[in-house]
Amino acid sequence: MAKVAAPEELKGDREVVIEAVTQHGRALRFASEELKHDREVVIEAVRQNGGALWYASEELKHDRDVLMEAVRQNGRALRFASEELKPYREVVIEAVRQNG
Repeated sequence: MAKVAAPEELKGDREVVIEAVTQHGRALRFASEELKHDREVVIEAVRQNGGALWYASEELKHDRDVLMEAVRQNGRALRFASEELKPYREVVIEAVRQNG
């Protein structure tokens, strides 16, 4: 199956990107840099696929709520978190619940 790239203007369209990431969280990789900094967009992406945290802005990788949503969906998302959040007990417990 061939992959079709979205036109550049759609990569920055918040409504289009939210729809895409709620279907496939890793679609965040195709979003504009601005939307990779948008907390709501990133939370929607990591709720669908915790691994989408990889594509989030560095700022949001430091956001405990974003990380918790990611590890609730996929414990392995912990590897994409900022170093400062990795040792938080509640985050680690949630990650282990999802992927021991």
